[in-house]
Amino acid sequence: MKGMSRIVKTVATLLYGFIAVFGFYIIIHGHLTPGGGFQGGAVVASAFALLLVSYGNLGIKKYIKKDILSIFESVGLILFITIAFLGLGVTFFYNFMANSGGIFGNQVVTGINPGDLNTGGTVAAMNIAVGLEVLAALGVIVLIMSAGSEIKDKKETS
Repeated sequence: MKGMSRIVKTVATLLYGFIAVFGFYIIIHGHLTPGGGFQGGAVVASAFALLLVSYGNLGIKKYIKKDILSIFESVGLILFITIAFLGLGVTFFYNFMANSGGIFGNQVVTGINPGDLNTGGTVAAMNIAVGLEVLAALGVIVLIMSAGSEIKDKKETS
């Protein structure tokens, strides 16, 4: 799959950063607003797809490696299940970080939450783990699908 014109590549390069930052924003704020790990991971993976479409399969392979994405996917899954098991003293998936005072453990105010990111407890940490896993998994899927189109292109030119 060949890359597109210089205009498309320039616009894709400019938009990629904004799309990725917005995806990470959705992941981080998932316990306060609609969204979360899956939705934010899908947005970041769509940024990978944008680069793949604009630069082509050969142009993107040197920047995004399938093996690195597979490692990130595994780390996200291990982090998710580790957080779930850490609360096992009470119950599986127990929110042991809530109101603890540490990271993601601020005291939750009564009424409307003013947007304090540190009030989510384990929910925020699990959103991060799920977001990492989803963006890596969908990134691998997009790369594998593009490799299939590369094989098809080679067969058609022969």
